[in-house]
Amino acid sequence: MRDLLQSAVLSITLISGALATAAAAPFAMGSELMATSMGQAISQASTASGPLLGGEAVSPAPPTAISGSAPQTKPPQDAAARSVQPQTDGSPVLTFPVISDIHVQSWENASHEKLVRVLNDLNEINPSADTLVINGDLTEGMPEDYAKLKELMQSAPHPESVLYNIGNHEFYKAWYSSRTRWNPDGFPNGETEQESISRFLAFSGENKVYHEKTIKGYHFIFLGSERYRQSDQNNAEDAYLSPEQLEWLRQTLKKDAGSNKPVFVFLHQPLPATVSGTHFCCTNSRAVIQHEELKAILSQYPQVIYFSSHSHWELNQPDTLVRDGFTMVNTASVSETWTSDGKGAEKLKGREESEGLYVEVYPDRVRIKGRDFYRKQWIPEAQFTVPAAQKK
Repeated sequence: MRDLLQSAVLSITLISGALATAAAAPFAMGSELMATSMGQAISQASTASGPLLGGEAVSPAPPTAISGSAPQTKPPQDAAARSVQPQTDGSPVLTFPVISDIHVQSWENASHEKLVRVLNDLNEINPSADTLVINGDLTEGMPEDYAKLKELMQSAPHPESVLYNIGNHEFYKAWYSSRTRWNPDGFPNGETEQESISRFLAFSGENKVYHEKTIKGYHFIFLGSERYRQSDQNNAEDAYLSPEQLEWLRQTLKKDAGSNKPVFVFLHQPLPATVSGTHFCCTNSRAVIQHEELKAILSQYPQVIYFSSHSHWELNQPDTLVRDGFTMVNTASVSETWTSDGKGAEKLKGREESEGLYVEVYPDRVRIKGRDFYRKQWIPEAQFTVPAAQKK
């Protein structure tokens, strides 16, 4: 996958003595979004033509050109869409930013500076946000990376409540023979999947990679991969959700049956062929190994808003947010954003680029706002309003 290609580039850079960032992140573009109910499509003001291409490479090989082909059709949308001006009156009852793919490494100053910049910007927007969600790819899985991330979080303002999710890079210690030496030939370099998971859980304070929280009466559900390539090389960078996790999700969501309140679901990996950056290569074919079963479960709850990351695509793309039975949103990346190269592949948008989401919850709607952290401004194409679902 592209993440592995980037890490290969990183190892070469380290040998030559020049430090470069190893993370990449998708950021998709959207526009003002509103519908009469959660069961209806969201109409976008953008006139851009279909989704651009994004994704990751498949194996830890030397850097090569990444190519792909556009999807034949866009994801199905619910019928009877109409565009309306979103309501902005009243105060939100719940606020929280969602960021991802921060890729903190102990030695890499750029990752430190970007995270601190983001936390400061979010604090200026709202110093009283109810929680902060960081949706995966926190580190390269090294103990030193987690120690540095803890230090950075202590150095910058943020909500008292911080909710962390596991990403594929939390398993990446298996690719290194030392703190900075990329060693794919030695994979897994003595690292087990459970060691990677345990290190993440010790940092996050959770007991499992899947768990739930209730914040001011709103349901937050976190899903996470339980296996990596040590179990099966074909797992690649995709999320593996065990039968136990999927059954837990079914039972957990039953608490929300008949409710019109939004349910916020987080998984680092996106569903294939949905939000921008998923119509390409590996993410298009899978990204979540049990994606069909996961989508079937979530589709029973139109009030679900599913936040995914992983692709690093910029937020100003037409499919940053899509509606297919429930709402799916791309969170972009703090570390780096990627975009189309206009030739059927993708490219890094710029090493200074950094994006994420800010969410405001009202009694009758949810506002999702794309933020450009580099320029400290809102992204006009990524301003959405999701109305409350109608009770079944």
